[in-house]
Amino acid sequence: MRNGRVTRERCKTALCYPGRYGQGHDLILMAARGGVIKCRANNGELSNVFAAFHKERPAAEADMIKVLVVDDSAVVRQILSRELSKNADIEVVGTAPDPYVARDKLVALKPDVITLDIEMPRMDGLTFLRKVMMHKPTPTIVVSSLTPKGGAMAMEALEIGAVDVICKPGAAYTVGDIMTVLADQVRAASRVDFDRINRAKTPTAVKPARLSLMRTTNKIIAVGASTGGTVAIERVLTAMPRNAPGIVIVQHMPEKFTTAFAQRLNKICQIEVREARDGDSVLPGVALLAPGNYHMVVRRSGARYVVGIKEGPAVHHQRPSVEVLFSSVARYVGANAVGIMLTGMGTDGAQGMRAMRDAGAHTIAQDEKTSVVWGMPGEAVKLGGVEKVLPLDDIAQRALETTQ
Repeated sequence: MRNGRVTRERCKTALCYPGRYGQGHDLILMAARGGVIKCRANNGELSNVFAAFHKERPAAEADMIKVLVVDDSAVVRQILSRELSKNADIEVVGTAPDPYVARDKLVALKPDVITLDIEMPRMDGLTFLRKVMMHKPTPTIVVSSLTPKGGAMAMEALEIGAVDVICKPGAAYTVGDIMTVLADQVRAASRVDFDRINRAKTPTAVKPARLSLMRTTNKIIAVGASTGGTVAIERVLTAMPRNAPGIVIVQHMPEKFTTAFAQRLNKICQIEVREARDGDSVLPGVALLAPGNYHMVVRRSGARYVVGIKEGPAVHHQRPSVEVLFSSVARYVGANAVGIMLTGMGTDGAQGMRAMRDAGAHTIAQDEKTSVVWGMPGEAVKLGGVEKVLPLDDIAQRALETTQ
């Protein structure tokens, strides 16, 4: 389209969805945005075409995030490819029905990000992920079924090196629910520095401190995290002593996955870690993890703090949302709280952390060097909601010191 008029051009090379048209087909260009061209081919079918013209190759094309979709379900491959391709900055360069095909396409297409199913025939996704991380480290987002088994496997995938997890579209989550978040995850994953991930997985020696129980019963530590947060949360919680202040946590993660995550943390931490239930008291030595697909808030009930688990619209495309948790902590806990913002994409929780600081709480953000993605911590810093910016391994000790 030039000067508002439809023009006819000859496309030299084109990758078209849903059909493919060879070189030299005439295309009537209808609109262009970031290298994604809406066009009508000679046969009248409307397609999305990623076009590379000999004379006028769009500058934005070089910035496209290349994605390889790996899933044994043809329907899921089609949905993920179609929906991700609607984003002007994302190009699905290929799909694969199993890890063997994926291996060849990984070498040939050099994607920036992989979306990976972990329950597949011939070779399971976990085995493939180990091979990828060993031989050709590529940011990988696990797309798993919403089952207890899927949740446990997703946790193992994160341990191996996946940068994020999301559930497949289905009864609990619509395509629209999933794809907005997945597109953001792809963008965040494309910026992941594997050196940072490796540093995050190599903890320094942190000996849990001892605290006076009498001085921590009215204190609460509130934690928010997203991409890279599972490793970061583990590092913070394993440094907590048995009598640490009560801890409330939001990690962006689907239901069933949060159950598996809490169970895993409970096995390796001195404190008790469990998925929160509506009405649970916030007690010393206990960490409560917000269940996937539900918001968690903190309220005052007489002399106690309790959590409320509720439904409601997603905030910053997230449920649970760090914003919802931190805002409730600012309102009901105030100066008795410590807020911790760990690695994560987006802006969720930044305003809530500012509200916590305005209410007298101590606030800490993970530094950029040790964060997998410095989105949420960086945004909180920009808004003036952060008192201290610290490396990951210094955060637990600082949080304990501020509760004294």
